[in-house]
Amino acid sequence: MKGYRALARATAKAALAYRLSLLLGMGAVLGQLVALLAVWGVILARSPVNGFTWPQMRAYLLVAFAAGTVVSILGDFRMASRILDGDVALDLVKPIDYQKARLAESLGGLWIEILLIAAVIGVVVALTGGVDIPAGPALALFAASMLILVPLKFLIVYVSTLACFWTQNFMGVQWARLAVVNLLSGALIPLVYLPHWLATAAQWSPFAGLTSTPALIFLGRVHGREALVLVAVQLGWVLVLWFGARLVWRAALRRLTVNGG
Repeated sequence: MKGYRALARATAKAALAYRLSLLLGMGAVLGQLVALLAVWGVILARSPVNGFTWPQMRAYLLVAFAAGTVVSILGDFRMASRILDGDVALDLVKPIDYQKARLAESLGGLWIEILLIAAVIGVVVALTGGVDIPAGPALALFAASMLILVPLKFLIVYVSTLACFWTQNFMGVQWARLAVVNLLSGALIPLVYLPHWLATAAQWSPFAGLTSTPALIFLGRVHGREALVLVAVQLGWVLVLWFGARLVWRAALRRLTVNGG
């Protein structure tokens, strides 16, 4: 455990050392939030659409912003670069598990992300109006959903980055992942606005757990048994992806060539 804690601390120190890079990354997500608030503010100014009022959509977008910001200091570019350059071979000789090490790195900067998220949401709420916070079981389920979101998001990024062993390129993999995640997670628009067949498929996919599930629970649009099922789906995908990622990693190692070996 000492090695994983050291990796987590190193990630946090690196994020603080390269503050400009951190803030630029945050600025990209913040720019998307501001744009979506402006667009939906106009669309929902007069009447609800598909059951969403403007205050509800504002709260939805804030949850989406928080979900999109956590686990963003994972360093998928660094991981991809080490794979493409062959430096990943050096990671194999370290007495730690590769997958757990990358998870520790992603968790290392989590507290920094939470502070930034709280600051941004506080400013937005002060400028645009308050947000109704769920109480009792709904709040507990929302907290559980946001907690499960952390390893879920890590695993989706981690598995997609392992694709570099086959593609020899990362930009295309990243763009494809962002396109799929933004659409099927509900980060850009709630899933209810998608065609029914696509919304249903997305709701049962791992991507819905990145935005749609915690946002719907926060808004009270799902509750009770339905909310429990959605959180269970989140947890189920974490287990599937965790062990699935280990299989992908084993297959990826067979692709690794170091000094012609």
